[in-house]
Amino acid sequence: MLIQDFNYPLPDERIAKYPLSERDASKLLLYKDGKVNEDVFRNLPKYLPKGALLVMNNTRVIRARLHFHKETGARIEVFLLEPLTPHDYQQNFAARGCCSWICLVGNAKKWKEGVISRTLTINGIAVNLTASRQSDAASALLKPGEQAVRFQWDNEELAFSEIIEACGELPIPPYLNRATETSDLTTYQTVYARIKGSVAAPTAGLHFTERVLADLEAKGIERQEVTLHVGAGTFRPVKTNEVEQHEMHAEWISVERSVIERLIAHAGQCIAVGTTTVRTLESLYYIGTMLLADPQANLHNLHVPQWLPYEPQTKEVTTLEALEAILQAMDNAGENHLQATTQIMIKPGYRYHIVRTMITNFHQPQSTLLLLVSAFVDGQWRTIYDYALSHDFRFLSYGDSCLLNY
Repeated sequence: MLIQDFNYPLPDERIAKYPLSERDASKLLLYKDGKVNEDVFRNLPKYLPKGALLVMNNTRVIRARLHFHKETGARIEVFLLEPLTPHDYQQNFAARGCCSWICLVGNAKKWKEGVISRTLTINGIAVNLTASRQSDAASALLKPGEQAVRFQWDNEELAFSEIIEACGELPIPPYLNRATETSDLTTYQTVYARIKGSVAAPTAGLHFTERVLADLEAKGIERQEVTLHVGAGTFRPVKTNEVEQHEMHAEWISVERSVIERLIAHAGQCIAVGTTTVRTLESLYYIGTMLLADPQANLHNLHVPQWLPYEPQTKEVTTLEALEAILQAMDNAGENHLQATTQIMIKPGYRYHIVRTMITNFHQPQSTLLLLVSAFVDGQWRTIYDYALSHDFRFLSYGDSCLLNY
């Protein structure tokens, strides 16, 4: 499968640099049974069946860009990717005094070794924050270009979450070609964002307002939340000629027991808000198949490999069997939520197991997200994107959205 077959012209003027003043005033493309129409997002509820299950990603974008200056004057940017010590997101954000992260380092050639530092003022008190590279730490976990960085600060009454809130910068997508502005602190978060950890927003959710959520509730549409912390890899283009040579990034997911129970009550089918929710939900099916194959598997060490969906199965597993296997494993372990990592690759030829309707934005050419959409619409992505381009739709993170049916 050649990635060039998933290219399309995207002029810079079609990329929305800022959101609309009203989130739910964005355009909504409607695709069903091969036909394309449009409306505005605030009318979304009338296109969803009464009593359906809607699943959203409640991740919250963190201020992941940290800037330091060396004594020489060199500017060093440290971009937080994934917690290292403590490895759990919540424990890391609650850490006091020190913690470590897997990071990307800007201007890394100017920081080969030693400690870099900066002084912050938090609640009127000066705090010294230092960063040092850990050359031997977790080398097996690092991908090319990544660094393990240890942070320390001299006020142990402060948690790391307070440190980055005071000095970090919210990372907006690089294709916006502008600096982060104060307005992005609000507009680049969904109205239901709760769980800190993402370095990019689940952008399909940016269109929702309290008004739309109230209309969904009035129609009897049930809502559940999952968590997938979006990594910087979501912006990484496919650089190999063949899709099969691309290595997907892994992302951390968390799903509460109630989500599994409600999915089972809805016959294993739902409406997903955004590709991150799609990746989480579809990964659940393969987690269930792994637990069926190995009921004693450690619930805290589950990982969905990139190509697992395309490996031959010795026995066909239904969606409900997979979901029930997760519940059984949670019962056996006395757990109320499931945490795992997923590297799942969804491309044309993939068979969806849980998601039957998808709300998503318009994605970059030659991206893994466009491959995911193509798989969902049976290869008709070009019909959808040609319509959007010719009908003045706005593209990418702050752009318009579409409602796709499987």
